[in-house]
Amino acid sequence: MTAPAIHLLRLANWGTTLARRRALVGIEEDPNAPTALRRLVKLARLATFTSARGPRDYAGAFRAIGPAAIKLGQSLATRPDLVGEEAAHNLLSLQDNLPPVPFEKIREQIEASFEQPLEALFAEVDPVPVGAASIAQVHKGVTSDGRKVAIKVLRPGIRQKFARDIQTYEWAAAHVEAMGGEASRLRPRLTIANFKRWSNSELDLRREAASASELAEQMAGVGGYRIPEIDWDRTNGRVLTIEWIDGVKISNVEALKERGHDLPAIAERLVISFLTQAISAGFFHADMHQGNLFVEDDGTIVAIDFGIMGRIDRRARQWLAEILYGLTTGDYQRVAEIHFEAQYVPSYHSVGEFATALRAVGEPMRGKPVKELSVGQMLDGLFAITRDFDMQTQPHLLLLQKTMVMVEGIATQLNPDINMWDTAAPYVRSWIRDELGPEAALADRLKEDTETLLRLPGLIRRLEEKFPPKGGAPEPPPLPDIPLITDRREREGGSLLGYLFAGALGAGAMWALLAAGLFG
Repeated sequence: MTAPAIHLLRLANWGTTLARRRALVGIEEDPNAPTALRRLVKLARLATFTSARGPRDYAGAFRAIGPAAIKLGQSLATRPDLVGEEAAHNLLSLQDNLPPVPFEKIREQIEASFEQPLEALFAEVDPVPVGAASIAQVHKGVTSDGRKVAIKVLRPGIRQKFARDIQTYEWAAAHVEAMGGEASRLRPRLTIANFKRWSNSELDLRREAASASELAEQMAGVGGYRIPEIDWDRTNGRVLTIEWIDGVKISNVEALKERGHDLPAIAERLVISFLTQAISAGFFHADMHQGNLFVEDDGTIVAIDFGIMGRIDRRARQWLAEILYGLTTGDYQRVAEIHFEAQYVPSYHSVGEFATALRAVGEPMRGKPVKELSVGQMLDGLFAITRDFDMQTQPHLLLLQKTMVMVEGIATQLNPDINMWDTAAPYVRSWIRDELGPEAALADRLKEDTETLLRLPGLIRRLEEKFPPKGGAPEPPPLPDIPLITDRREREGGSLLGYLFAGALGAGAMWALLAAGLFG
């Protein structure tokens, strides 16, 4: 267990780094922030002799702190309710790239993890990485059987660095949440817990490979979208080997045009593929930024980098689909009811008032292209009303919100006139009809009742184990409840002399009965 003094030293170091770039001024000026926290961040700024006026470089501050902070900053980019709109927008530009690790250390990492020479696994590995991020870097290679692959290798010591920093994040979040008020409603501890879970998943490349494999199965029937194949023989916890993709980055609009691609069609395909993952499968690529999507010559979108994945259970997906459909059709009353059914809004609030607040957010955006109004702006508007209705943060939806903003940004680049609502509505309507219609309700009831009937034999066996059948001996008669002198309550209420007197009296009565011949 790390000592509090160590946490405080780390926080002081990080705090001064943030303060120098004015990344804490937003907290300092936020009237909803706990008073103690506002005083601390002001002290950090004054200690660095930094004025409150001037540009605020949130992304630069997180980049300067280190790899774990870069990932944390990217997560906080989805939380304008927690860090403010200006900080969230700035953090969206936080690029996850660092100077590469020398190839000799990468070679050592590969050989140590497989316990064999590099040449036994790969016929060729380019020593110059094609990408170097905070957790891992990627090299192009050729396997011993001649296949072109991408080799992703963890940075040496990165797991230990993340574990150390996350311990301090947890410690700090617990103390901030204990301040109560707005800090408690925003649930920073749960935010860090989710960040820890996502990071641990990214730091085990076998889990990334498994995520890619699972997503490939889920999307097998969706045309125009695919996942590269995993080379399981050359994959372990520290090394991931995956099919090399020779495509055009989806952000390179000019190159896509030169190759004759239909950009509006690609944009629509991207939106539908995301909805298929999030709503139909409940398992989606949650790091769908421009660098992780490629377009092949036939127009197929290929996704890479599966370190961050989102998962939503079926009931939450049903609520989500109804919320999206309600917003697209203007049925704000139903959207409000769902928020109460899901217990996102406490029951002491008015459903009607919440529906009116939703209308104020959603109505200005209906029927307009993304270039005028966006999903990101809608999320900002929703966050603005959460405080009025005491809505707690829903961490299971944070990755979804982040990915929606990413998908929207890419789709807008490909087709500035795209309307996310109009594109999503037919898909969501179809899914709701299939999943929530009368046929689906009947099928769910039959499935549930059948499963209940199948559980009956096991339930009966457990009841028999708890209450076994009577044996051959007759059932004993009920016996009276006789208080004992050893009973604590009686012992507390009486005295030793009283017990001796009662014992003598009982013995005398027994002698009298024997003398009378009653037991003879």
